[in-house]
Amino acid sequence: MGLTTRFVRIPRPQTFLYLMSLRTGTELIALSLLLNKASGFYGLLALLTGLHLSPLQLSMYIYSIIALAITVLLSSHIRSQSPFHCLALACFYILDSVINAAYTAAFSITWFLVLSQHHSDASGNKPPGAGGSTIDDTAGFTSPKYNVSHVDVAVAPDQGVPPGELAVTVGQPGFSTTAPGPSLGHGVLQPESMSSIITICALWAIRVYFVLVVMSYARLVLRQHIAAVSRSNTALHTGSKSSTMAEDPFAPHLPEGRGLKGKLGRLMIRLGRSYWLGSEEGDDAWMNNAQSFRRREEGMSPVPGVVERERRRRSGTGPPPPMPPLQAGQYLRVQDATDGR
Repeated sequence: MGLTTRFVRIPRPQTFLYLMSLRTGTELIALSLLLNKASGFYGLLALLTGLHLSPLQLSMYIYSIIALAITVLLSSHIRSQSPFHCLALACFYILDSVINAAYTAAFSITWFLVLSQHHSDASGNKPPGAGGSTIDDTAGFTSPKYNVSHVDVAVAPDQGVPPGELAVTVGQPGFSTTAPGPSLGHGVLQPESMSSIITICALWAIRVYFVLVVMSYARLVLRQHIAAVSRSNTALHTGSKSSTMAEDPFAPHLPEGRGLKGKLGRLMIRLGRSYWLGSEEGDDAWMNNAQSFRRREEGMSPVPGVVERERRRRSGTGPPPPMPPLQAGQYLRVQDATDGR
C-alpha cells in the first residue's frame, strides 16, 4: 500500500531543471507568466484598428489583463518567502492553467474545423466554431471560386466560323481530400494538423512541470514557516492534532490566521491539505537542504537558533552541562589544593 501511494502521489521537484533552486525557478516561471499575460493589451489594442473579435476572444484578453495584475501583486513576494502570497501564487497558477486549457481546447477545435472546411466542399460557407471568422481571415487561406485539382484543355469546332476552332477548359474536381462538410475528425486527420497537435502537447507538458515547481516551492515555504513559528520549536507536527499533518499556519490563533487573509489562507490549505501539510519521507532532509541552498545563494551563514540547539541536544553533540554550584567549604579546599601545587 505504501509503495502504491508513493507512485501515485503528486511529484515534488526539489530543484528547477536540476540546475537552480525552486525559488529561482518560480521567479522565472512568474516572469514567463507576466510576458504571456501582457499579450492581453495587444489584443485590446487590435479593437482600435477595427478588427472584429468574438465574445470568447474578447473575454480571453480581458482575463489576461486581470491575471497580469494578480501576477504582479503575488510575484513580488517570492523572494521574501511570504507563506500567504506564495501559496496564493501556486493556487492562482493552477487556476490559470485550467482556464488556459479551456481556451486552448476551444480555439484548437475552431482551428481544426476551419482547416476541415478549406479541405471540403463547404469552403464557401461561414467558418464554424467560436472565433472562426477571425481565424479564417488571419490564417492565410484563399477562397477560389472553383475548387479543382487540375484543368484539361479540349479543342472543339466553332459553330459560327467553320474553319476556326474554340479551346474549352474543363476542370476536374479534386477527390482525395474532399469531405461532405467540415468536421473535427476530418480536420485532425489533415497532414498539417499533426505538427499543431505535437506542439500543443509539448507546451502543455512544460506547463505541467511548471505547475509542479510552483507548488513545491509554496509547500517548502509553508513548512519552513511552520518550523519557525511552531509552539514547541522542535518539529513540524507537534502543534497539530494529527501526527501525520503539520500545524495549519493560518489557524485562527496564529498571527497569519487573522482577518480576511487568514480565512483565504485556510481556504487554500483546505483545497489540498494532504499535499501542503502532509508528512512524507525525506521532507525534513529536503527542507534542510533547501535552507542551506538558499543561504549559499544569499551569502548567509547559518544562524544557530532554538531548532539547532534542540537538534544538537538530541544528538549529544551539544556543549557539556554546567557544573553544579560548589559550597563554601568545597571552594576553599579546591583553592588550597591549587595553591599547594
